[in-house]
Amino acid sequence: MCDKCGKSFTQITNRNQHMRIHTGEKPFSCDQCGKHFSSKHHLKCHMRIHTGEKTFSCDQCAKTFRHASVLKAHLRVHTKEKPYSCSVCEKSFSQWNTLHKHEKTHTGVREYMCFECEKTFTTANGLKLHQRIHTGEKPYMCSHCDKRFSRPAHLKTHEMIHTGEKAYKCSHCDKRFSQSANLKTHERIHTGEKPYKCSHCDKRFSQSADLQRHERIHTGEKPYKCSHCDKRLSRSEQLKTHERIHTGEKPYKCSHCDKRFSQSADLQRHERIHTGEKPYKCSHCDKRLSRSEQLKTHERIHSREKPHTCDQCGKSFSFKTHLNLHMKIHAVEKPHHLSLRSR
Repeated sequence: MCDKCGKSFTQITNRNQHMRIHTGEKPFSCDQCGKHFSSKHHLKCHMRIHTGEKTFSCDQCAKTFRHASVLKAHLRVHTKEKPYSCSVCEKSFSQWNTLHKHEKTHTGVREYMCFECEKTFTTANGLKLHQRIHTGEKPYMCSHCDKRFSRPAHLKTHEMIHTGEKAYKCSHCDKRFSQSANLKTHERIHTGEKPYKCSHCDKRFSQSADLQRHERIHTGEKPYKCSHCDKRLSRSEQLKTHERIHTGEKPYKCSHCDKRFSQSADLQRHERIHTGEKPYKCSHCDKRLSRSEQLKTHERIHSREKPHTCDQCGKSFSFKTHLNLHMKIHAVEKPHHLSLRSR
């Protein structure tokens, strides 16, 4: 029996090993990096980091792991088993540490603070990972190229580019993904689930990023500023496209001629000149158009909509060109009125 905590053991070797928890003794040392461990088993597990040995294989997707416990946790991806439930909201998780992190969202306790920017975190590891933004530290290097990462998860995701591995398969179709998060997002196409609700209106979204972009319509927030002028944009892709006005970059080249474009949408529209494709069909007749704006203009023939109004006499027109022609009547009238006044 342990004289510190009262725990009982059937073998003296197990008791001796247990005592190291209390004494802090770590007699087993790694000859590769010098790290110390309290048991030979922990050293053996650690050595697999250096050797690259992955002895535990998933029978569902052939993915391999260094530890049996990691394999066990991984198998829940396939079985959908979520044995760990939150005591507050009953949400379930496949891993205990994920549940532990989640439960802190209910308590609101964020005890770890960054001294650089004062941002707070619920876990020490979250703070540690965040601080690499300030230090620029990237300790995880790809074994296939020289690219480095600040987080092991980012490295793991990157290396799948080289291996082509897509371990996560949709249960509704044959599509596969390299990340479980991408699979989860994809499956909402099939289930119709939209868990993210706008705090300003009733609109819902399947992805948190889509919600963030949408809410900027309400808040007017434009966090992305052009590095060449004072223009601000609400989306990062809008900023990227805008900055090509300054740089003159045209990365999209026509496959039929040498013409280049700054936006992929402009390239798509242009290539229809070569292919003759007309994907937009009128809902009132059989006419087809190559551009959506052409379809919109054409359908006014059927709807008799007249959105273009003369600011001189109030007359309305279906097409901007017709309004422009009409305005010339007023341009002729003005000099006539001026000549009458001068008499």
